[in-house]
Amino acid sequence: MESNKFNSLIARVVAQHRGLYRVLCKDNEFWAKVPGKTIYQATSQIDYPVVGDLVSIVTQVSGHAIIESILPRINILQRKSAGKHDLQPIAANLYAAFIVQSVDRDFNPNRFERYLTVVEAAKIKPILVLNKCDLITPEELNGKMSLLADRFKDIPILTTSTLRVDGINSLKKAIIPQHIYCVLGSSGVGKSSLINRLLSKESLKTQEISNQTKKGKHTTTHRELFILDGGGMIIDNPGMREIGLADAKEGVSNVFAEIEELGKDCRFIDCTHQHEPGCGILAAVESGKLSTEKYQSYIKLKKEADYNDMTSLEKRWKDKSFGKMVKTAKKQIRK
Repeated sequence: MESNKFNSLIARVVAQHRGLYRVLCKDNEFWAKVPGKTIYQATSQIDYPVVGDLVSIVTQVSGHAIIESILPRINILQRKSAGKHDLQPIAANLYAAFIVQSVDRDFNPNRFERYLTVVEAAKIKPILVLNKCDLITPEELNGKMSLLADRFKDIPILTTSTLRVDGINSLKKAIIPQHIYCVLGSSGVGKSSLINRLLSKESLKTQEISNQTKKGKHTTTHRELFILDGGGMIIDNPGMREIGLADAKEGVSNVFAEIEELGKDCRFIDCTHQHEPGCGILAAVESGKLSTEKYQSYIKLKKEADYNDMTSLEKRWKDKSFGKMVKTAKKQIRK
């Protein structure tokens, strides 16, 4: 009896749809799915393949394939799902992440810090990209660049315009052959347009900012990896209006290393850096050495990372304790 399977092969996951994956093996592409055993044994989304993964597949006579296993990952970029405790994987085996903002309504250094925290937590190299630079004057652009250079020391910053094709060559030069990069950012910042320029063709659909909501429209609906002419690989991601911190305590420490260093001067070991006397960080804020905006961003992201790092049991206990406190307060008010 003839078998309906061929030998095992190593393939790269290049696209992810609901329940289906597109995998690339040399010059051949297959639609693939995971077997029931994987679904039964999976404890979270991390146990499923993601774009960028190398996987072992078995091809079938039908032209489809079964994903037998995921090869060990170099890293995995993930975020906390909005409103949930679950972690959502974004991509795997990344060398660097282009974090994109447009220079107009999207520009927000605090948002850069949030993305940087997630990227640093996965030990992925960050590259900041200011896009749509044709929308502002050279003087305004220089001002934004100076602000970012002062706030994000030692992190590469690129400026681009897909309309005038400014900075696209610098973007291409930043991509090393055989390495995987991803593009992160909110909807409408021009991620797909940048990838189209890198591919030198209109492979991805693009849309303008919504006139009604002034927010970006989700033109990218799934994650997909593209291979560039030079051999580098780049992943397009749907826009993210919310990016929760997942296992990001180390990421916060790396992004705010300068602030954490100031914390070594605190009088108390368990200082929260919010109200304690003798706090080195608060002293730096008061003296002007540390900006209030960067300090507030640090406290906000640190609190979120600490909370998400707690075990499910600790979270339930904390939520329960807070509920009791509110209940007690209401009783006292009624009395």
